[in-house]
Amino acid sequence: MQIDPLYLSVDKNGANTRLDLYIANHLKAFSRAQIKRLIKEGNVTVDGALKKAAYTLKQGEKLTIIPIAEEPLDLTPKDVTMGIVYEDDALIIIDKPSGLVVHPSKTYRKATLLHGILKHLNDPDAFEKKERAGIVHRIDKDTSGLLVVAKTPEVLKSLQSLLKNHEITRTYVALCDGVIPHNKGTINAPIGRHEKKRKQMTVRTGGKESITHFEVSERFTDHTLATLKLETGRTHQIRVHLAYINYPVVGDPTYGLKRYKDEGFNQFLHAAKISFTHPLSGEAMTFESPLPDIFEEKLRELRKMKA
Repeated sequence: MQIDPLYLSVDKNGANTRLDLYIANHLKAFSRAQIKRLIKEGNVTVDGALKKAAYTLKQGEKLTIIPIAEEPLDLTPKDVTMGIVYEDDALIIIDKPSGLVVHPSKTYRKATLLHGILKHLNDPDAFEKKERAGIVHRIDKDTSGLLVVAKTPEVLKSLQSLLKNHEITRTYVALCDGVIPHNKGTINAPIGRHEKKRKQMTVRTGGKESITHFEVSERFTDHTLATLKLETGRTHQIRVHLAYINYPVVGDPTYGLKRYKDEGFNQFLHAAKISFTHPLSGEAMTFESPLPDIFEEKLRELRKMKA
């Protein structure tokens, strides 16, 4: 696939700026990782010459950037173990195992939850974005538990509206590093993308409003079991908020204190309950998921240490 090159001219404000930083400042569609790859693979030239990412630009220099052609996503339906707990003509309730990614992306092309969902949809092509067909909300790869999937575009819009209006209640259970002294509380801190670590989120000025309610269920010697409810639904919200108050999710590979090597279960965060009104029947629906065996085993170990 032919991709047209992009051109930049260095003005006086851009002089003495690193090459990679200048591109990042002027081409917001590219992530830092993508820019690094473009430079490394020779897709960026300065006045026709290859330069390193740290090259200091001079006023008047001309940059040529040739984007890398990405292979189209494979959206072939596949057999995926995804834990269906309820299904009707309108929607599916899935109890996702830890380790399963919800949908594919340019950087993740293995089988995902979406590939399994596609086998349950009558017309995947009816969705505006087939690569997100039916996805109402996501939970992280290493988070286990419940999420709702729409089987038609009309139901998808209805469920997304419920979610936007806070009419879908989601309850999570997290094992936290450290002993939380308060029995309950609310974390109200805006979340936005990290300025330097572009794959991470952080509490920051100018971020989107983010509210998480928590209640302590059980305390251990060095850990806390907490129940949490989302009032908003930002990327990595619970993980970022718990790390922000210095009680991160145990085993969280990004925001946690240390990584736990439990096979198939890296972070102890579980979407335990979901409640909403069925968009077609109007019936009040609630689904609950028990903690995974590895999670329960971890709690038993902690109780023995406390005894």
